[in-house]
Amino acid sequence: MCVYNRRIMVKQTAEEKITCPPGNIVPDKSGKKSAKWSYILGSIGVLLTVLMAVAIIVFNDRVQELEQYGYIGAFIISVFGGATIIIPVPMLAIVFALGGVMPLPWLVGIAAALGETVGGITIYMTGHGAGKAISSSKHGRIQKAYDKMLDLIERRGAITLFAVTSVVNPFFYPAAFACGALRFGLRKYIIIVLTGKMIKSMTIVYAGYFGIKGLFHAIGIEL
Repeated sequence: MCVYNRRIMVKQTAEEKITCPPGNIVPDKSGKKSAKWSYILGSIGVLLTVLMAVAIIVFNDRVQELEQYGYIGAFIISVFGGATIIIPVPMLAIVFALGGVMPLPWLVGIAAALGETVGGITIYMTGHGAGKAISSSKHGRIQKAYDKMLDLIERRGAITLFAVTSVVNPFFYPAAFACGALRFGLRKYIIIVLTGKMIKSMTIVYAGYFGIKGLFHAIGIEL
């Protein structure tokens, strides 16, 4: 990297070359800054995930009662459900039930989609900082599954993310984690996740509204 005055406009031909004496080499600190921010984001993501998991365990009874809080309850339970797969959260059951009792079921769907998107951002943050740690993991199964998801996100990022976001499935967490690790654009990530979660939430909500719980049970989804 050469140190020169950017205000001086110099026209060069293809034959001209710029040489820099060793004393003018400026070390590139961008890599260190990037690593630092990745560590900070990853730490925040892990901390938020752990705190939510602890809250679910400690306040389990109140979590079960979030259905009583209507739209706000749908949002809060969806934040929990969207951020962690370690601790089971009755998110689907509560959103389904609220769809059948609230006067504005579409608003329940919006609240749930926003909540899951917020939860998904914490997964993204964790992947942004902890992706390298997983990549260097010696655990064969974890490494193999993670590599497959990384490959899918690299080749079909937006399509893969939308596919695992818009339907009920267990693959959103690893996909969101991989997006963070691969530095998938955050704005694009939020738009795709919110759109997919909106489709998923509206499906669950209106299933509750029309009382078709048996259909979900038939395809193996317990509500």
